[in-house]
Amino acid sequence: MIDFICLPNLPTQMMSAIEFHPTEPKEKPVFSILIPSWNNLPYLKCCVESIRKNSRYKHEIIVHVNEGKDGTLEWVRAQQLSYTHSSENVGVCYGFNAPGSLATSEYIVLSDDDFYYAPDWDFYLMEEVNKLKTIYFCISGTLIEHSKTLYSSMIAPFDFGKTIQEFNEDEFLKKYEQIPFEDWNGSNWYPLLLHKNIWNSIGGLSIELTPGISSDPDMMIKLWHCGVRYFKGVSKSRIYHFVSRTVKRVKGNNGNNQFLLKWGLAKSTLFDAYLRLGEKFIDPTPPPDWSKFRSKLIRDKIKRIFSVWRRNLPT
Repeated sequence: MIDFICLPNLPTQMMSAIEFHPTEPKEKPVFSILIPSWNNLPYLKCCVESIRKNSRYKHEIIVHVNEGKDGTLEWVRAQQLSYTHSSENVGVCYGFNAPGSLATSEYIVLSDDDFYYAPDWDFYLMEEVNKLKTIYFCISGTLIEHSKTLYSSMIAPFDFGKTIQEFNEDEFLKKYEQIPFEDWNGSNWYPLLLHKNIWNSIGGLSIELTPGISSDPDMMIKLWHCGVRYFKGVSKSRIYHFVSRTVKRVKGNNGNNQFLLKWGLAKSTLFDAYLRLGEKFIDPTPPPDWSKFRSKLIRDKIKRIFSVWRRNLPT
């Protein structure tokens, strides 16, 4: 039995006010695709253009513009996209939640801005949704990355360009389908597809994790407690990830520690015990067999007690 403790680490300064600028879709979109972007215009352009060029269906793209001092704001307006805007960087939690409030589709897709979407990425995700008789799902596309990764749920290393300037689009389009890979357990990674009712039920991303470190596993455990058991990565839905790492430009929150304090377990325990992240997908995820993870629970409990003790030390 896991007990929980929530010690929020809220910002001490007033955050930049967010402006909301919806546009009326010309036709009913299949997905509302939410993209936070922080002065990363070349990658955002590539991402949006790949969605427009390589999608089977018509979608609604909604951008949150953090600052936008590099021309992003003007470009988004010229593209007649729905968008939200903050004059300062408010992080990915607000960066997803704010544009999510403008979504008109019943399906929400969370996307980074440094993705290139391969042809029919959306068809394979929607094909998965159509198999289900429930809205309680969390479905991800599969990332292809240029460098080695710790995660078996990603296709790597397959280098089609480490930057947007180096990207060999023609080579990628010739080869991306030929890389063998299987559907995988755990979802967690963007692009991530949810039903709008589920997204609203969990309250989107948790803003106490601003600017956003550990906000994605936090969302996974909220989905679990909401009743989601279908966490699946779809192999045929493929996306090239440049890993542009805009997160390195901002001082991050101590997300690992906040997650531990909030949920009583480490992120690695969530991945292994709940999500079975990276394992071959067979069925919806069963409840954790805690007898297999007893040592991890003891470790997590000790780490949490020590963390609480440190927080309570006089300054």
